[in-house]
Amino acid sequence: RNALLVGGIKPHFYCLPILKAEVHRQALLAAVASGSTKLFLGTDSAPHLESDKLSACGCAGVFTAHAALEFYAEAFDQIGKLDLLEAFCSHNGADFYGLPRNEGTVTLLRSPHKVVPKYKYGTEGGYLVPLRANADVEWTLDVPALSSLLCVGIPSATSA
Repeated sequence: RNALLVGGIKPHFYCLPILKAEVHRQALLAAVASGSTKLFLGTDSAPHLESDKLSACGCAGVFTAHAALEFYAEAFDQIGKLDLLEAFCSHNGADFYGLPRNEGTVTLLRSPHKVVPKYKYGTEGGYLVPLRANADVEWTLDVPALSSLLCVGIPSATSA
């Protein structure tokens, strides 16, 4: 809730449900740190055009797809549980639903990068503002060919 409100309302942080207090965020981290196989990744990335996020009613939803795995890596690293990240992201969900585990892999590098301020979206000049725009993320997904195909970021110098 503080990230949404401190220093003025930040509509690009608005999603539902809103964590009410730091104690709730800590409870989620403690649950994941337990290693329970009943907990697994769910990104629920919900991109909305910048114009819709800035409208009078504002759309709930945060665009996280650009760095979802990197955000999870940061969270697991901060609680000293990187050893649980692979199961959380790749095994627990498949096991829970009785599905075969994906045999493919990705590589995360402890290599900071800055999130672009905006992504061009659609053909009519719309933009998506990603979570943590213009901020550093401590991990990088090592799939340069795939990343370049998914979206093109707008560099800081050209964003308004």
